Amino acid sequence: MRARVSWMNEADDAILEYLQELETSTGHRISLPPTAVWYNLVEELAVLDRSQNTISRRMNVLAKAGLLEKTDAKRGYYRVTDLGIAYLEGELNVSELEN
Repeated sequence: MRARVSWMNEADDAILEYLQELETSTGHRISLPPTAVWYNLVEELAVLDRSQNTISRRMNVLAKAGLLEKTDAKRGYYRVTDLGIAYLEGELNVSELEN
């Protein structure tokens, strides 16, 4: 079980987990815009009940914390980072993310 940072919520975990699951067998991490992440988590998989704006805001917060990276600033695509994977795998001291 991983510790959650105080400013994070279940939407953050779901976003990170979803993007991690999209990693290809060759290790390529897939980038998606918030709209696609929202659609899949809320409409297709029904793991969250959040607005599209909330998912977009949370992805921006996760990027500022270094857990996601914005791969296309113009279009707003994000993918999970090594730090995000370390968090998901419980290998990160979450006190590093508290600031």
